[in-house]
Amino acid sequence: MSDPQVPPTYDDVLAAHARIQPYIHRTPILTCATLDRMSGAELLFKCENFQKGGAFKARGATNAVFSLDDATAAKGVATHSSGNHGTALAYAAGRRGIPCEVVMPRTSPQAKKDAVRGYGATVIECEPSTSSREAVFAEVVARSGADFVHPFNDARVIAGQATCAKELFEDAGPLDAVIAPIGGGGLVSGSCLTLSTLSPTTRIYAAEPANADDAHRSLKAGHIITDDAPQTIADGLKVSMKELTWHFVSRHVADILLVSEEEIVAAMMLIWKRMKIVMEPSSAVPLAAVLKNHDLFAGQRVGVLITGGNVDLDRLPWTSA
Repeated sequence: MSDPQVPPTYDDVLAAHARIQPYIHRTPILTCATLDRMSGAELLFKCENFQKGGAFKARGATNAVFSLDDATAAKGVATHSSGNHGTALAYAAGRRGIPCEVVMPRTSPQAKKDAVRGYGATVIECEPSTSSREAVFAEVVARSGADFVHPFNDARVIAGQATCAKELFEDAGPLDAVIAPIGGGGLVSGSCLTLSTLSPTTRIYAAEPANADDAHRSLKAGHIITDDAPQTIADGLKVSMKELTWHFVSRHVADILLVSEEEIVAAMMLIWKRMKIVMEPSSAVPLAAVLKNHDLFAGQRVGVLITGGNVDLDRLPWTSA
């Protein structure tokens, strides 16, 4: 893959999967009879909360890091991230033995900051807005000369994220629909790339907080609409799409479904209670959308991408005042 700004192909996905397999988990697909009854659908949960670094982001970050030639890698990698991509890049850089710097909003969950540092990377804090994040990051790259691995607007990252849907299709069989949360759109874009190749009849949906609905508005308007600092409990979904992810979302996503903050918390609690697994608020957004849009999914086999499990246990949404 020569240019990170050129949309990846399915050949890039195949190469990425071969490249990253020594460093990632092939995560399980879990089911829940209670959630099937509630939704009227057969739900197959691809559990990336069990992934290295606690989120699907390990796939794209690892592909990017191990795609670098030795001379470039020696200067290290850098990124900006609300947490999961930063953790993933720190993990991948650690596996390759190269430096990593991550610009993170000061409001990111402490658990995510600790995870980045735990993998040996350096955290540089910024204000919780896209403009602050990008300004601070520009200073970091100018100083270090590190390779910028964008959280989602990077062909290497999208090709890596696409391996998640590839595994889901291989392990679950035919699916009527797949739904994933959307922020910047890296995972959704990867899912579009994989499924448009392997299963073009599978409908692809994205789910988004109503409080951070820029992707929904973008799809309706036919062009990218951005929000600088939306407020939602789903902290991983506060960023807006860019050109590479819009390329896939605009062509392949059937709809972007919105859910309220209360619906996100209720879905998160359901998964914790019924499936006995830890997952973060962003991961609950797809289930909330499925339950809210019963008629859209009833009677269908639906792949649901649980994106991560890096939750701050001291700030669970149902225990906060």
